[in-house]
Amino acid sequence: MNVPEIFDTLAYGPAPESASEAAAWLDKHNRKFGHFIDGAFTKPAKGFLTKNPATGDKLATITQGTAKDVEKAVKAAGKAQPKWAALSGHERAKYLYALARLLQKHSRLFAVLETLDNGKPIRESRDIDVPLATRHFYYHAGHAQLAPTELPDRAPLGVAGQIIPWNFPLLMLAWKVAPALAMGNTVVLKPAEYTSLTALLFSEISQEAGLPAGVLNVVTGDGATGEALVNAEVDKLAFTGSTAVGRRIREATAGRSIPLTLELGGKSPYIVFEDADVDSAVEGLVDAIWFNQGQVCCAGSRLLVQEGIANAFHTKLKARMDGLRIGDPLDKCIDVGAVVDPTQLKTITEMVSNNTEGETYVASTDLPEGCFYPPT
Repeated sequence: MNVPEIFDTLAYGPAPESASEAAAWLDKHNRKFGHFIDGAFTKPAKGFLTKNPATGDKLATITQGTAKDVEKAVKAAGKAQPKWAALSGHERAKYLYALARLLQKHSRLFAVLETLDNGKPIRESRDIDVPLATRHFYYHAGHAQLAPTELPDRAPLGVAGQIIPWNFPLLMLAWKVAPALAMGNTVVLKPAEYTSLTALLFSEISQEAGLPAGVLNVVTGDGATGEALVNAEVDKLAFTGSTAVGRRIREATAGRSIPLTLELGGKSPYIVFEDADVDSAVEGLVDAIWFNQGQVCCAGSRLLVQEGIANAFHTKLKARMDGLRIGDPLDKCIDVGAVVDPTQLKTITEMVSNNTEGETYVASTDLPEGCFYPPT
């Protein structure tokens, strides 16, 4: 057998990552979680299951936050904010550096827990999400130190209400929490109901870092909890999620004179001209649309190819799609993991089924049981 034949027939052996450490952490909490308010976990209350989308296995029960829970968290954040803002930038930076170091210390646990809860391949959570989250805390620790001299006219807003989505749970937390804390604000964070576990683990390491009580608060729940946070007496709101929900938040906050940041969905074009390196462009497209199972607000979801190379490009693209490996997200050989929840899988299936605008190409790859969808 010659070398090209070897590469054509070479199969990847399984390379599973152990979930034992994450299971032990879940068991330590009896797989039941309350909110994290005023520096401590509340007693678990009535809630809902969070499951591994790849297997359907129960991971934990998450408490459904009420308006009273949100009010309690906002009150704790409001009480803590003046003292937190009164600290020097160097003092706040110490806490942010501590959080960054603890993220590094527990990086494997965070990565595995993220993959179990979200369904993304362990290679992505291990090599992208957790390292980037860590870097954000280091970066904004530096901002905290420099703020008094470089941003002397800036002042904290107060209590920041933050709502994050399920596609990058820990990374979105870092994007929201790190800059807010660096500048002297306190936070009430509402993670997505599908993927609350890494936010709860982060709450736990904030205790280990000695973060003052009330500076970080995490209230779990579904859209009703998010709505309660939008309507709460906070000084700033930040939301990442769907355009439809963003519009509703804009309507709900109209006339309240509070700063609002919205990071919403989009339809991003991926454009290939005829002088492009076609093989590189195909690889770029694979990353642009099937990274994180396509669950990215800036995914390259519209492919525009110059006519002269369209047939050749599509042929190469289909061959590459057929070679993508789908399966257990904890397997380090997997390219595409599980969609986050059966609800999202149903939405994707219906959208593709309702396509009336031309040919639909579905990759000829083995599809395991669970919330999996082939590259399409």
